[in-house]
Amino acid sequence: MLMKTKNYAYFAILILIPFFAFKHYHNIEAENEVKSLIEKSYINGAFNALDPDAMAQGFHPDFSIFSAKGESIQKYPIKDWVENVRKRKAKDGFDPAENKWEHKFVSVDVTGGSASAKIELSKDGKKVYTDYLSLLKFDSGWKIVAKVYHKHE
Repeated sequence: MLMKTKNYAYFAILILIPFFAFKHYHNIEAENEVKSLIEKSYINGAFNALDPDAMAQGFHPDFSIFSAKGESIQKYPIKDWVENVRKRKAKDGFDPAENKWEHKFVSVDVTGGSASAKIELSKDGKKVYTDYLSLLKFDSGWKIVAKVYHKHE
């Protein structure tokens, strides 16, 4: 009887290994999709390259940056942010080489069609922002839907 129980346990383990391996692979694939979108639309779109088209591809139209002011929440909508990026890029003297921001993914967490990312942004070797991005997966793919942040002094 003990031998039969051991055989069932081994059989169950063999059946479950591919399930957990696929689930782990699927999660890594989703994390890589999220990171790629953030690098293209956020890091390069909003910071390094000042590329409003890249921002439009990766941000949901209802996106806002949320920040606290007293006991109120301030919203900075994506349309205003994109317009300011356009203006900054159009200024005489914009040099992408001098606009280099470094980034570090502190964490990326994906559960089904929801994700969050914690990113540190630095300029000239000094940490400037810690950003928390929220993402959702739509029929068209992942989109950044909200941001809260901390600006380091």
